[in-house]
Amino acid sequence: MAEELEIKLTVAEADQQKVEAWLSNDATAEYVGEKSLINRYFDTPAADLNRQKAALRVRQAGDKSIQTLKTRGEFVNGAHRRQEWEWPLPGPDLSLGLLADTPLADRVNLAELEVVFETNFQRRIWMIRQNGAEVEVVLDSGTVVSGDQSVALNEVEFELKAGNADVLMQLARELAGQVPVFLNLVSKAEQGYFLAGLYRPERVQADHELSVTEFLYQLSLGWLIGTSIGFSESALSQVHHAAVETKVEGLWQELRQEMASGKSVPELVRHLPRLGELQLALASVS
Repeated sequence: MAEELEIKLTVAEADQQKVEAWLSNDATAEYVGEKSLINRYFDTPAADLNRQKAALRVRQAGDKSIQTLKTRGEFVNGAHRRQEWEWPLPGPDLSLGLLADTPLADRVNLAELEVVFETNFQRRIWMIRQNGAEVEVVLDSGTVVSGDQSVALNEVEFELKAGNADVLMQLARELAGQVPVFLNLVSKAEQGYFLAGLYRPERVQADHELSVTEFLYQLSLGWLIGTSIGFSESALSQVHHAAVETKVEGLWQELRQEMASGKSVPELVRHLPRLGELQLALASVS
């Protein structure tokens, strides 16, 4: 078992070239290559695995196949931290035996597992080594597919491979200062489950102060569902203080006005090109 720490940003397909240009201008970024990935996610018909806040997939990259189990984990300063198990496979078929020593064995009927959706995309990869850290940066472009339904998938991910975790946020904020992005706390798996009709997240109607992380996650759920979000001034008190502390109060007030107008989160993403910059500033003190 390993621990994964990453920051994931959604980027418009039209802006992917800007991400590449940003990486090309970084003398510490080394282009590694490109590969095509086919990812099949498994669960029971009742989505028992998703209820355990875990995701199980088999990834094919060329003639190599890897089986991966991930927990949903937690968000720390905008980064996603979770447990992960990986096993190389001799072929593309799921191996139930490999799951026997994981937490799933006693919680899910493994015999009922079946493919529920796929995420298929082209992945371009860079390695950045700076300030005592090694970070893998990937640019993914493809689709999430369930049955005859599909949605676009365009993301940039920063994953810590070694060293100082602070470099993740530093790099993500540098990119957000150059390219419109959206800090997305919804995983590829959650997008697939939602498309498959097996996941319907409940929106919070806050009667308490939201933490910065709670607010950012509600933004992500609004993006996934395609709805607006709105909270009282008192519920957003911590978020406001974080905006003042990180000197992005102007961006925060702009977002508050747009939210109050009833715009959906996808509309906010289109209308506020500096939204990701604001999100990452807030996340840096969460």
